[in-house]
Amino acid sequence: MKTYWHIRQPSPEAVAVIRKQLNCGPAIACILANRNLGDPAKIDAFFNSSLASLHSPFELKDMQPAVERIAQALKQNEKILLFGDYDVDGTTATTILYLFLRQINADVAYFIPNRLTEGYGLQDDHIDRVALAGGYSLIITADCGISSHSAIGKAAHAGIDVIVTDHHKAEERLPPAMAVVNPNRPDCTSGLTYLAGVGVAFYLLIGLRKHLRERAFWGHRPEPNLKDLCDLVAIGTVADVVPLIADNRILTQTGFANMRKGTVRPGIKALFDVCKCDAAFVDAEDIAFKIGPRINAAGRMADASGVVDLFLAATPQTAKSLARQLERFNKQRKATEQEILEQIGAHLRAHLEELQNRSLVLAQENWHQGVLGIVAARLVERYHRPVVLIGLRNGIGRGSARGIPAMNLHAALQACSEELLAFGGHALAAGMKIEATKLEPFKAQFETVVRTMTQRDDIYPTLTIDCELSLNAINDQLVDDLEHLKPFGESNPKPLFMARDVTVVNSKVFGDNHRRMVLAHQDADRPRHVAAIWFNAPGSTLSDHFFKRVAFYLDWNRWNGQKNIQMTIKAVSNEAA
Repeated sequence: MKTYWHIRQPSPEAVAVIRKQLNCGPAIACILANRNLGDPAKIDAFFNSSLASLHSPFELKDMQPAVERIAQALKQNEKILLFGDYDVDGTTATTILYLFLRQINADVAYFIPNRLTEGYGLQDDHIDRVALAGGYSLIITADCGISSHSAIGKAAHAGIDVIVTDHHKAEERLPPAMAVVNPNRPDCTSGLTYLAGVGVAFYLLIGLRKHLRERAFWGHRPEPNLKDLCDLVAIGTVADVVPLIADNRILTQTGFANMRKGTVRPGIKALFDVCKCDAAFVDAEDIAFKIGPRINAAGRMADASGVVDLFLAATPQTAKSLARQLERFNKQRKATEQEILEQIGAHLRAHLEELQNRSLVLAQENWHQGVLGIVAARLVERYHRPVVLIGLRNGIGRGSARGIPAMNLHAALQACSEELLAFGGHALAAGMKIEATKLEPFKAQFETVVRTMTQRDDIYPTLTIDCELSLNAINDQLVDDLEHLKPFGESNPKPLFMARDVTVVNSKVFGDNHRRMVLAHQDADRPRHVAAIWFNAPGSTLSDHFFKRVAFYLDWNRWNGQKNIQMTIKAVSNEAA
């Protein structure tokens, strides 16, 4: 599949302003300009914001009634149930709510549904089986609830109040909860639409602490230090792939700073050990590619309640046991995922005509529904088009979808809603429920909708390059400056550079088509040699000794107390630009 190489061209004026204000090199200035940080106020906010810069929680719609209702429950010693989602965002959100409420001696418990047997979100059955059976009079959802109209209505009829904290897209008709705290509800003007579910929960705690302070609640007890919860907020925020901008950037930086200082709770320390992560240098990539998948594996393969138990673990021994369980789930997840990928690969090789479509919709009996989202994401990477995968059981399909930047996946599913029993999600990720008899009509309708929302070239991947960079310009100062731009993630992507006319000075292939190299510009007077690594290099390139173009990232490679500059290859091309 062809790939477009797009080199960004920021405004020279913006680059000049940044260079003057920061006294930085042209590469750093280009990167910041590409992120629309070309004026002094934005630059200052990017580098110098702190927790004091956060928005007021009361800018969120329904925050006031929510905190008043929780304060009433505390005063009357009511039983409070926290109902969380089973992913990283939901489990971290549930944990911070539980830690805060437990610290002030609330009568609180938590419940995480089983993805495979109970499905997503608060259901009618949970009201009978959990809330009423447990004598709870207040339910607080965490990273879910915005679509649970029936269950929340049933709770209200039974005299149980529900406070929804969520960040998923809300329709005009909200669930009949006594408070719906969601920056993505149509009438919320807070501008905090980028918050993850754990971010919304954290804002609820900021608002609750302030409200209790105004009611003299803290007179004889210490106020909880909310900064101590930012490690969990950072993990949930990064793992949910929300924009790492503004308040999210502040919360994530604060959480990482806590962990790097050694303030690591036993459960997270045990996870770091399992993943071989160094807490002193933890960053968003560690969360996205190591920590997050292991946490999510519990909800995908079994029961995510153990994740909250891990976060709450009081001793290293308990934490180690729970972390090892997550590692076992993760290995099972990988094996199941690979099996489904191989099945799909065989199917597409036998049905090449399906790759003429702009979307892929595939279904099969007994596909493990817990891993379909990951498999769909891998297929998007491979084929660069929207993918819907559906596992069928007893005539009902439950599926996961992943999209591409050129279109809004949630809007596409909305246009196909007549064929679906239920759906929900975001612009790039969604889930749905469908009758098996509606699969073919849905497949046809979805392809039609995707074609109306995209151009033909949208299904070809694009490499977006921040700036061209000579290998001779790579030095310690540049890599140090890149560190100050972290955390990288959605809306603040890791900078991608491009060098031209690169020679392979030496090379060694290891593992499964991984290539370790030393690269240089041989035509330079004093060429700088740069260590590079290329994971999963195409077999056809393993003996190449020259590249017209190389796209790469730059990092410190830390090992045994030493650090060295390392280039990580993203792609190469020997075609003329």
